Amino acid sequence: MSGSYDECAVADDTMDSFWEVGNYKRAVKRFNDGHQLCNELMNCLGERAKIEKAYGDQLTAWSKRWRQLIEKGPQYGSVERAWLAVMTEAEKVSELHQDVKNNLLNEDIEKVKNWQKEAYHKQMIGGFKEAKEAEEGFKKAQKPWAKKLKEMETAKKSYHMACKEEKLAATREANGKTEASVTPDQQKKLHEKVDKCKQDMQKAKEKYEKSLEELNKCTPQYMESMEQVFDQCQQHEVKRLTFLKEALLDIKLGPEGNFTHLS
Repeated sequence: MSGSYDECAVADDTMDSFWEVGNYKRAVKRFNDGHQLCNELMNCLGERAKIEKAYGDQLTAWSKRWRQLIEKGPQYGSVERAWLAVMTEAEKVSELHQDVKNNLLNEDIEKVKNWQKEAYHKQMIGGFKEAKEAEEGFKKAQKPWAKKLKEMETAKKSYHMACKEEKLAATREANGKTEASVTPDQQKKLHEKVDKCKQDMQKAKEKYEKSLEELNKCTPQYMESMEQVFDQCQQHEVKRLTFLKEALLDIKLGPEGNFTHLS
């Protein structure tokens, strides 16, 4: 197994194996999930931008109203100047929050939006080109192995049925030997039935073993082909994770509760 698959394989052992028929769809689904997560990040930042704007607007309105009251009021001198300084500080904080809002909308959200557009290409019929290519790649890799698997399972079922038939025929023959009502001719037929069931069972066993051998022979090539497609999917996923980490690290909550850009 390649390291990239091991790192990205689902840790929950209760889930079906990636190698089972059709279970590659979890890897394909990550393209849709990745696109949606970009949308959710943009929505998250957009909501924060609204909060920043609302707080900035409220500070501005509050400062304006109290500045007018103080300037028109009876307070004077150094106390008046100190009181007005509180309003000035609020106006500066308001400007800071408006800047954060602008940065979120014009830089951070746009950055995610542009990357998303370059990473995921929508199709006219719906879905994404990257997901379709991965789906087709997995199907192509899995088709020969899935055919051999189906043949093996059919042969296995036939062999198990033949075993049951042989066991049933042997039981009937044994019972026939102890029952006085069973004629010698009937006992002969019961014995012949057992012989035929044994022959059928042996043939079914040989066919089952052959199909199992053929399946085992094509399994290494199957796994290699599947890993190649998975690695391509993983490369795209790693790019998404790396980009989002960098995008999120470019924004952090400063010590005073304000967003500060690291870049």
